[in-house]
Amino acid sequence: MIGEILKDRYQITSLIGEGGMANVYLASDKVNARFVAIKIIKEETAKDALNIARFQRELKAAAALIHPNIVRIYDCGEFDNRPFMVMEYVKGKSLKDVLNTRGMLSPTEAADIMLQLTDALSLAHNNGIIHRDIKPQNILLQHDGKIKLSDFGIATIPTAPSITQQDMVLGSVHYMAPEVAKGSKANALSDVYSAGITFFELLTGKVPYEDSDAVKIAQKHIRVPLPSITQIDKKIPEGYERVVNKACAKHPLERYQSAKLMKNDIQKLMRIDVREGGKSIWTKFLSIFKKKEK
Repeated sequence: MIGEILKDRYQITSLIGEGGMANVYLASDKVNARFVAIKIIKEETAKDALNIARFQRELKAAAALIHPNIVRIYDCGEFDNRPFMVMEYVKGKSLKDVLNTRGMLSPTEAADIMLQLTDALSLAHNNGIIHRDIKPQNILLQHDGKIKLSDFGIATIPTAPSITQQDMVLGSVHYMAPEVAKGSKANALSDVYSAGITFFELLTGKVPYEDSDAVKIAQKHIRVPLPSITQIDKKIPEGYERVVNKACAKHPLERYQSAKLMKNDIQKLMRIDVREGGKSIWTKFLSIFKKKEK
């Protein structure tokens, strides 16, 4: 692929990411004089009609959403009978990479990231799109602190038919809502639950339920109470625990009934959390990319 020119304008320069179904390349857009990311389905996976359908679902879902915290889709096409999408190039790291490098974030840093995430989710849900795979791996963080939600590969959209019953569990089980683990259809409230688990991980540096068996992790989401984040780290203010616990309530009706309501409570946390000594957190995220000093 390196050196190939797609649609007479996108010149592939390097491979920047590889997944199970598709590769992502950096490309130069000769028309707009900018770098873009091109996601193209792998040759071997393109032979499966289900993979093509999932890829097209991601394209349709993401292209319908224009939001500063959602990766923008610019264009699409086919190369060698394989579909591809041209996306906004995000220079940064996934939140999972940041957590693996730096460990847990400060409450204020975590709240700012979640404020952006819930705002993006609110727009998606208002457009009838359920992401179904909210987790740090699918959230990109730029050096200026702006996040970009990506990977709508198993999203549900109003006009798309169901692909398979099995693809309900393709999202990581560590972030799966109890009702989805039981086999129910994902909805906006299950996205809220996954966002809550993501908040938990940003604040503590770990997911609440661990096991070598994915089925056992799913069972823990259903039956085991959420661990207390203030017991894991006593420096975390109690208000943060209340937000996490409400987002991660086992019963959907006990959760925030929308991503917007969760966002509202996170905004309140940010107004009362002055532990950062008055520093602006909006433009000082470079430290997130560095390891914590011991």
